[in-house]
Amino acid sequence: MELLPKITQIAIVFVGLIHAGLAIGEIFFGAWLLEKRFDFPEGIATEADRIVKNAGIYNSFIAAGLFWSAFYPTNSTILSIFFLGCVVIAGVFGAITLRWTTLIIQTIPAIIPLVLIWIGNK
Repeated sequence: MELLPKITQIAIVFVGLIHAGLAIGEIFFGAWLLEKRFDFPEGIATEADRIVKNAGIYNSFIAAGLFWSAFYPTNSTILSIFFLGCVVIAGVFGAITLRWTTLIIQTIPAIIPLVLIWIGNK
């Protein structure tokens, strides 16, 4: 088995794990994260918690799609490109609307397997 596809698969799973972690944090610890990470006052964090939980569900779908694309034997490249592309777009949007660190947490890790896919398909 060639090494590049395995490295690409590991990179995709890593991005999936990031999004699974984000989903868990948003779904179960949303208000706390808003207070501690984004300096929201307690009352506002509690009100916004429902929105953050909703974002967590979206992140869980992204994680599921990335895991699916990493292990599904058919059309996995197209699936990977789609879900990684979603992560890149969401990461750039998050960097513009939330914090620039979203580029480091989401966008850069998603770009790495995209580049590996591109190299592998040359």
